Amino acid sequence: MGLSSNIYTAGAIRLATTTSLDNSGLLDYLLPYFEEKYGIKVYVISVGTGRALKLGENGDVDLILVHAPEAEEKFMEKSFGINRRTFMFNYFVVVGPVEDPAKIRETKTALRAFQQIVETKNTFVSRGDNSGTHKKELSIWKEIKLIPKGSWYLETGQGMGATLLIANEKNGYCLVDEGTFIAYQDKIDLIGLSKSDSLLKNPYSVIAVNPVKHPQAKYKEAGLFINWLTSKETKEMIRDFKIRGKRLFYPVEG
Repeated sequence: MGLSSNIYTAGAIRLATTTSLDNSGLLDYLLPYFEEKYGIKVYVISVGTGRALKLGENGDVDLILVHAPEAEEKFMEKSFGINRRTFMFNYFVVVGPVEDPAKIRETKTALRAFQQIVETKNTFVSRGDNSGTHKKELSIWKEIKLIPKGSWYLETGQGMGATLLIANEKNGYCLVDEGTFIAYQDKIDLIGLSKSDSLLKNPYSVIAVNPVKHPQAKYKEAGLFINWLTSKETKEMIRDFKIRGKRLFYPVEG
């Protein structure tokens, strides 16, 4: 059974997106402007990127908003999506305890930071849910030719906010998107320790579900949303969105 529901009406679209983006508060800020302008309600389904892509493949949503470029490309190659637009980015951050027992504050790259966590066997908390963040984490382990396992490595199978709270409770390290980290700073004691690395850049894309594959997909309304989300007006709102004076996302120009 799909995600069809009696709340899904002619004047509504379904958007599958990541828990990290949902946790940031950006959609709560942006969507009322779109809904007022076009009279189209946006129902947000907050899941990991892997699950969001699967919902798109199955035609259970009208569009997806995710952050896993390689998985997105495969989605497009199989013609499940059309009109893919990369419209903003932020960075992943390696966070950990203030005392930083793995001494990753002194590292210059994410690869070295991960290596030192392994070498010191300090607790690392992973989402373990096939999300965009989890995919990025796995790509880093692959780069250092390591399959993480052992009592030091914990998988939550939960969203970004919940995983970050568990990492805080365990006084461990965690890979988190910058938006969620900033949004949760008043709930955790963990601090940012590693970000200045191009490997940690985190682009977000919006993709409409292909109506040729799934005729029920509301491509016209999804197209309106994509055009609005990537417009100069909305990019300015994304640029201006801050929590405690800190910008969470950076719009892609052009």
